[in-house]
Amino acid sequence: MSVSSLGYIGFKAKDLPAWSRFGAEVLGLMKAPAREGEVRFRVDEQSWRISVEEGPEDDIGFLGFEVPGPQAFNALRDRVRAADIETGNDDRDFATKRGVTDLFSCRDPQGLRVEVYYGPTEQHEVPFVSPAGVSRFVTGEEGVGHVVLATTDIESTRRFYVEILGLRLSDTIFMRFGPDMAFELEFYHCNPRHHTLALAPIPAPKRLHHFMLQAATIDDVGFALQRVETAGVPVTATLGRHTNDHMVSFYARTPSGFEVEFGYGARTVEEATWRVVRHDAPSTWGHKRPMH
Repeated sequence: MSVSSLGYIGFKAKDLPAWSRFGAEVLGLMKAPAREGEVRFRVDEQSWRISVEEGPEDDIGFLGFEVPGPQAFNALRDRVRAADIETGNDDRDFATKRGVTDLFSCRDPQGLRVEVYYGPTEQHEVPFVSPAGVSRFVTGEEGVGHVVLATTDIESTRRFYVEILGLRLSDTIFMRFGPDMAFELEFYHCNPRHHTLALAPIPAPKRLHHFMLQAATIDDVGFALQRVETAGVPVTATLGRHTNDHMVSFYARTPSGFEVEFGYGARTVEEATWRVVRHDAPSTWGHKRPMH
């Protein structure tokens, strides 16, 4: 039993107006109705995929993992409870707020709120239209994208996402940052997307290093890079291609300080034939970090 996708992501941010502009005008996301103190965005036919709630953290606020239906939902909730992990938000009012049929929440070993749900609201009668002209985002069974989380307890965090939620190892990258700092970055999938989650075993000022959006064409990436530069948004990694998922992408700083990766062309996992391998470099070319 496994979660089937990362269905939605929630952030806590100090500057909601900046996020409203950044999400729509720079990333090309479609604004969705939201309550006071929150900004929501659509990336496809789902009623929303990204939420930014007012808060001082400027960091990840919650992750929403989808399962196919009530049987999988009940089975996964039972497994979470059997592991002595407390669950909450079982009431219908909260599920209605999230726009899903049913939902429960729990916490990962470092306190991040994780929501498991089924039955999201889709709005085919109101087609997704990017205000910045993005042709399409790659979602569907692959979910909204991926997140990279820092953790100071890799073993318990890995156990939670693998043994409880059912994610599976895709590969690893050995990362070296000078003679005194190196670690293994671990990548996990739950559907054909190469990775839905990556774990970095390091202390960091923010739990979230970056989240990723995948567009349908290389031109979508090029136009997004132009919008970033025109808006004066800092580019934190230049255009490049990753070694493991082969995605062509760039990174930019969000209004909350963590990063967003905007990419195209990632390869997918064929579960029956996939081999776990390791890499000694994150990129085959590009993705240069600024010196200052």
